[in-house]
Amino acid sequence: MLTWTTYGTWLQGDERGYVKNGAIHPANKCLKRANKQLQLQEAVYLSEEQREIVRKAIIEEARTRGQQVCALSVEANHVHIVLEYSPQPIGRIVALCKNAGRMGLKAGGITGRLWTCGYDKRFCFDWQRLGRRIKYVRGQNPT
Repeated sequence: MLTWTTYGTWLQGDERGYVKNGAIHPANKCLKRANKQLQLQEAVYLSEEQREIVRKAIIEEARTRGQQVCALSVEANHVHIVLEYSPQPIGRIVALCKNAGRMGLKAGGITGRLWTCGYDKRFCFDWQRLGRRIKYVRGQNPT
């Protein structure tokens, strides 16, 4: 399961906590304020129409690579996706998905930063974990 956020919507230090290098960290107001000041543009929140464009672009990218999407949720401020195993490096898969979404929106005139750097990954080593991840992503108000 892969997760990434839209630009500026979930900064390090956020009151909801945040993930860095696979570890969950607590809120830190000073850190969040410092990160907010470093932003180059306003935070990005995707509209319903933009979410649908991103969803379709990611599905098409996966189809082109021959990879099965088990679950996908494109929200206003983040994306969750569960993909079947691929021998490609995870970072490459995320880059391709992020780029597909960015290019889909660019075709509609949306420019500027869209995604934050990085992503979170959760491995599913058995059917039970895979089922839980899929259920979680499908419960995110999927588009």
